[in-house]
Amino acid sequence: MKFHHHFRTFHNKAFINNQWVNALSQKTFPVMNPATSEPIGCVPDMNVDDTQHAIKAAQDAFQIWKHTTGKERSFYLRNWYNYLSCNKESLAQIILQECGKPIKESEAEIRYGNSFVEFFSNEARRIHGEILSSPVPDKKIFVEKQPIGVVALITPWNFPYALVARKASAALAAGCTCVVKPAEDTPFSALTLAEMTQAAGFPDGVFNVVTSGRENTPKVGSLMCTSPLVAGISFTGSTNVGKILYKQCSSGIKRLGLELGGDAPFIVYASADVDKAVKGAMSSKFRSCGQTCVASNRFFIHCSKYDEFCGKLLEQVSQLKIGDLQDRATNIGPLINQAQYDKVSTLVQDAVSKGARVLTGGTGTPLLYQPTVLADVTPDMQIYKKEVFGPVVNLLRFKDEEESVCMANDTLTGLAGYIFSEDVAQIFRVTKMLEVGMCGVNEGAISMAEIPFGGVKESGIGREGSHYGIDDYTYMKYICIGSL
Repeated sequence: MKFHHHFRTFHNKAFINNQWVNALSQKTFPVMNPATSEPIGCVPDMNVDDTQHAIKAAQDAFQIWKHTTGKERSFYLRNWYNYLSCNKESLAQIILQECGKPIKESEAEIRYGNSFVEFFSNEARRIHGEILSSPVPDKKIFVEKQPIGVVALITPWNFPYALVARKASAALAAGCTCVVKPAEDTPFSALTLAEMTQAAGFPDGVFNVVTSGRENTPKVGSLMCTSPLVAGISFTGSTNVGKILYKQCSSGIKRLGLELGGDAPFIVYASADVDKAVKGAMSSKFRSCGQTCVASNRFFIHCSKYDEFCGKLLEQVSQLKIGDLQDRATNIGPLINQAQYDKVSTLVQDAVSKGARVLTGGTGTPLLYQPTVLADVTPDMQIYKKEVFGPVVNLLRFKDEEESVCMANDTLTGLAGYIFSEDVAQIFRVTKMLEVGMCGVNEGAISMAEIPFGGVKESGIGREGSHYGIDDYTYMKYICIGSL
């Protein structure tokens, strides 16, 4: 167990060039625990000048890191993974406090995040080129993959650990260096990941973390998109912010990976096993209190199964435990902040004012929103079109397959979709027609390191995880040797 490392749980400094540093302005901002609304610590409120330093450190480090072999990078990543897995209990406590996830979910996020570091530690050795067949005998033509350079990784608050791990491990495996900008609500997970790169012996400047408060964040994001030293951006977050970054990246024709909002349809067909469907609904909707981009948002239930599904779902929802985050029986924690709570509240109130029936829930106390089930939802309600990002189930009936697919695709986004059916032909038809990047069939939990995670339409571009996850961080170089 030599990988056990006594690390600082809540770092009050950012991490640039393997050094723990304050903001040049010396300004800080507090980070709140959403379960208690008490501050858990302060971090540097960094601005554009600080970010320039981080980008420069990453650029200098890239000149060395890009020449390492896949085997060497694999060794560093494996070392990082070993430190992360040996310290998983302490790491889970950080997520619990900054993000408000119950202990079982916090631990699950650590396992999920670590699985990417482990996966890409192996993948680093498999970034292969290709020798192509030449049309003429005196030329040899081949393709190599090379790292694109410094990448800026902008991550959200809902998976403060796993999404840094997912992006950074792929980028580092490819031979890129990283500047991470974590969400202002949840910077501590990223800082602890940084500390573990230090323990794992990563060279100076390969992994950097810049923390910024709400006011500085747009300027820092803009610099990352426009700096000539940054080769690519990977962003997970809202579609609105994604569109701004997309536009800003156009000035330097940056490489861009965007994983944006979802509005996942969840369809239960006449042939479905309702128990399987309810189990899938619970895992896809209530994980992280509904604050995931692949959470089911609109539940389309075949008329013949509607009452049975409702009854069984309500039974399961009534057993969800809200409360003490350290209790292993707790399933539901608080929403991340007041703005998120107000959004969920407003969407539910709007639906109720337009005729939706509240079967359970529909209220909450500060930041703790009760698991809610709404029946008779109609397309004129805001909740039908907007990603709720909270523990709210919206139930709609449908009559036939064609109607279900039309309703499911009636949205600008297309990240995940879920269908429940025991009819094999139907499964193949519907999975082909659904406009989503990922589809769960008789399954509500579809995320793992081995799969290409990402969406279509306004849900983004690029894929994370799987061997395809390396593509955002490499470019192809074609080489022709003539006069042979």
